[in-house]
Amino acid sequence: MTEAARPKLARVRAGGALLGPAFVAAIAYVDPGNVAANVSAGAQFGYLLVWVIVAANLMAALVQYLSAKLGLVTGMSLPEAMRERTPRAGRLAYWAQAELVAVATDLAEVVGGAIALNLLFRLPLLAGGVITGVVSMGLLVVQDKGGQRPFERVITGLLAVIAIGFLASVFVEPPDAAGVAGGLLPRFQGSESVLIAAAMLGATVMPHAVYLHSGLARDRHGHPEGGRLKRLLKITRVDVGLAMLLAGAVNLSMLLLAATNLQGVAGVDSIEGVHTAVGQALGSGVALLFALGLLASGLASTSVGAYAGAMIMQGLLRKRIPILLRRLITLAPAIVVLALGADPSRALVVSQVVLSFGIPFALIPLVRLTSDRGLLGDAVNHRVTTVLAWAVAGIVVVLNVVLLWLTFAG
Repeated sequence: MTEAARPKLARVRAGGALLGPAFVAAIAYVDPGNVAANVSAGAQFGYLLVWVIVAANLMAALVQYLSAKLGLVTGMSLPEAMRERTPRAGRLAYWAQAELVAVATDLAEVVGGAIALNLLFRLPLLAGGVITGVVSMGLLVVQDKGGQRPFERVITGLLAVIAIGFLASVFVEPPDAAGVAGGLLPRFQGSESVLIAAAMLGATVMPHAVYLHSGLARDRHGHPEGGRLKRLLKITRVDVGLAMLLAGAVNLSMLLLAATNLQGVAGVDSIEGVHTAVGQALGSGVALLFALGLLASGLASTSVGAYAGAMIMQGLLRKRIPILLRRLITLAPAIVVLALGADPSRALVVSQVVLSFGIPFALIPLVRLTSDRGLLGDAVNHRVTTVLAWAVAGIVVVLNVVLLWLTFAG
């Protein structure tokens, strides 16, 4: 290596060492709810809703960057910034809806982990849910005792397992290129496709990830100023870009798997049925990777969700309870659902619809705050960025209104 190349390599390594927070937040974009929504989309409508995944991923990248920027520039998480500008009654109401979203998040993640353990080891769903909850507590102990960096490494490792588990099918049985290209044209096919699109959106743009990323970036990098802030904002754009590219590829692979192999196949309205059909179509090896990816998704995402819930409570209410106790509280509804014998795959899709209703409560304050020059100074959003961010929030709100109408109209 030449002398001139060494400083450049050192800068690349130093920048690489600063990556990580976005990969933790990205776990929220590949949780078991994504599996249910994306596989349902592919199995029912083929490549029709490919554009939803692409659009949702672009939206998510913009949103996650704005969240991280808020934390870096202000030294506050999004919940903390909202606390400073919201009266007590408003904070309590806001926290209540955030907790409802946290319960829906946990439901999807614990149920997904339980299904994976059932597929791998034939464990009853209730036992699988309990095991998922216990293992997630162990991951939270890593964060609570070891700090953020070890937690990031563990979660990033699980993200790699998820990626391998779901991307394998695309290489074994490549999708139809013309069909994928046709799916990039935005359109729907009946009210059920709108419902699935809303579930996909709820599974991709995750409210708790929006809250969490601001705190992750702040806790990792502090409150930098001047040249260091500019450098960290550039690195954050790379961090978010890489993390969302990986998450988007995983989500797209789920839909393509179903569109290529599962259309017209009986029994693929459940993840268990999908696993069986994948094994029949692509072999037991791909089916095993699918189940392992689902398990890693459930374990990682439920830990990240509990971490986000603790940050939201502390930020909005200035109250902190032991994170393991909090984990038990949010775990309870998911265990009850499993104990009552509810259809787990349907519960996953419904949970994503609930999550989609929580998105505006995270997005609207985020756009307002990052557009406030008095708060962000020179790092305030560019006008084009603000327009795009408001467009994202508007699309989500309109889609949720349509979803509500479709639900009540039957």
